Amino acid sequence: MRRILIFCLALCLADLMAPAMAQGYPQGPGGIPSVTGGGGGRAPQSEIPSVPIEVKPDRAAAKAYAAGTKSMLKAHELEDVIAKASDPDKKAKAVSKLEDTYARALDQFTEVLRNKNDMYDAWNQIGYVHLRFGAFRESIDDYNHALALKPDLLEATQHRGEAYLGIDHLDEAKAVYMDLFFHARPMADQLMVGMQAWVQSHRAAPNGMRVADIDAFDKWVQEREGIAKTTASAN
Repeated sequence: MRRILIFCLALCLADLMAPAMAQGYPQGPGGIPSVTGGGGGRAPQSEIPSVPIEVKPDRAAAKAYAAGTKSMLKAHELEDVIAKASDPDKKAKAVSKLEDTYARALDQFTEVLRNKNDMYDAWNQIGYVHLRFGAFRESIDDYNHALALKPDLLEATQHRGEAYLGIDHLDEAKAVYMDLFFHARPMADQLMVGMQAWVQSHRAAPNGMRVADIDAFDKWVQEREGIAKTTASAN
């Protein structure tokens, strides 16, 4: 009976030693694992490398969008200052600030799309900045992206029409006007103002356009303006 008890104790001791030996702890006298290393300290533990916290794309896009929106509000304020300024120096300073503000907004909305490429309003805002900078082809491309994501974004439709005028794509501009005429008359009226300005500027400097084409577009603009006035008075 005593031998059986000693044998059982030996088995229990072996079970206790096995996990410690498997972890590589140094062994003390009699093969018993020691809880201290050679220097008497605790057994070294492997360090867990710190992982940098990554900003999620949606969060980064939202932050950039908020910054871009703030820049655009500032740009619109500067446009009002320029429109009302009578002092040439004050107006020149506002124009310089406006260019810098739009450039900053362009960078911020580009950052939005770098993180979230399907934000139609970011495409819309970039299209507007390009339009104001006179980068008409880039603006059209931006508005194409915006309208592919949100076809009923009429603001983008109107501004794309203005961009078409900027590169003398008159048929496309007329198509935009007709679309707005039936769906957003105030925006159609705004585009009409741009069309009239196009005629006046090209009368003064054809910019490579044939006189016959300018005349034909002028005639179409006058006809559409007459129709717009007639239908407006009827309502």
